[in-house]
Amino acid sequence: MTKTMITAVIMAGGRGTRIASVAADIPKPMIPVNGKPVLEYQIECLKKNNIEKIIIVTGHLGQNIQDYFLDGKKWGCDISYYTEVEPLGSAGALYKIQKELTDYFLLINGDIIFDVDLSRFIEFHRAHDPLASLAVHPNSHPFDSALLETDSESRVISWLNREDPRRYYRNQVNSGLHILTKKLLDAARISREKIDLDRDILKPNISSGRIFAYRTPEYIKDMGTPERFYQIEKDLNLGRKKNLLNKQRAVFMDRDGTITTLDGFVTKPEQLVLNEGAAAAIRMVNESGFLAIVITNQPIIARGDCTIEELDEIHRKMETDLGAEGAYVDDIFYCPHHPDKGYAGERPEYKVECECRKPRPGMILAAAKKYNIALSESYMIGDFTKDALAGLRAGCHPALIREGQSGKTEIIEGRAVPVYSSLYEFVSSTLTV
Repeated sequence: MTKTMITAVIMAGGRGTRIASVAADIPKPMIPVNGKPVLEYQIECLKKNNIEKIIIVTGHLGQNIQDYFLDGKKWGCDISYYTEVEPLGSAGALYKIQKELTDYFLLINGDIIFDVDLSRFIEFHRAHDPLASLAVHPNSHPFDSALLETDSESRVISWLNREDPRRYYRNQVNSGLHILTKKLLDAARISREKIDLDRDILKPNISSGRIFAYRTPEYIKDMGTPERFYQIEKDLNLGRKKNLLNKQRAVFMDRDGTITTLDGFVTKPEQLVLNEGAAAAIRMVNESGFLAIVITNQPIIARGDCTIEELDEIHRKMETDLGAEGAYVDDIFYCPHHPDKGYAGERPEYKVECECRKPRPGMILAAAKKYNIALSESYMIGDFTKDALAGLRAGCHPALIREGQSGKTEIIEGRAVPVYSSLYEFVSSTLTV
């Protein structure tokens, strides 16, 4: 990988009032996690991605940061500093250092630990030519996080803060990792010095259609509370970090009958109900380091019973219900097709033979390509034989759900496929958390 000619700006001036019980006498980004400051993990990840020009914006007790990192040569980087004499908000300093910025630049919150393939993020940004690209990810506490709603092309169309009323939502949390442009700063030129990035710059520009969200399942966690700080320590001790440069492992899951109850076709959000134990099972998948990916046939689109937009709302309901129990899915792949024709109300454009409809493995293969998944180390579980067949044909370990038949096996294409009574039993007996 060649050196990336992009500046990274780290906002490291926060006081860390929510995490004062862990360490109150040093800047929040200098709080050690397993003996190493949060900021050092960030710089190491930037260096691993060949991003070497770094500007650290300091404030409260900022001299501690400069004394530790100096000019950055120890880490193979060129580090400079801008010190806020008075707090300038989350973006005010950007205008003070604008001449030192590249045309587009990384902006990183100082209280997050991340292990991300930044080349993918940068390629996304270049492909869309936006004013800003914001890395979003699902997390276990979406109810107290800022969520971004996007259209089918990843444009941000709305921004939900914690206090905003919500019904159903995609678990797309603003992660604190951004790519901004100088054009954005020029478009949002503000006369006062104290500027809030979200309120004063990003939100007013959503209507331009040039704010995009880059969704990633990679490891990005904030350590803003003691609980999250200790979870990060645990994750690091167990090596649970998801960088898409490395091969990932996944649990592919059918939706109806596996995650949710099976009672006919679900065509309205209110009809979707989580199976007992499903959220707990998916939470264990999240904690195990495996990706949790839904693979579902949805012929309701081809039948004309539901639109794509209505199906998206159904999946928002599922993500909302999972998030309320601290669980999330990393992605949802669905097949809208059905080959049989001749029914009233059907949509002819979806009445086709395809490679994505289970038992064909197309959706699993697409997910593997998107997320660099090692299929031979991954699982596919569902309640129909076609689910197991799709897993087998993709090269996964297949598993079946059969109520009351735990411990049995079914022979499918010459392979003994294990049977479990529920998704929870499968996860708790198969994955090490």
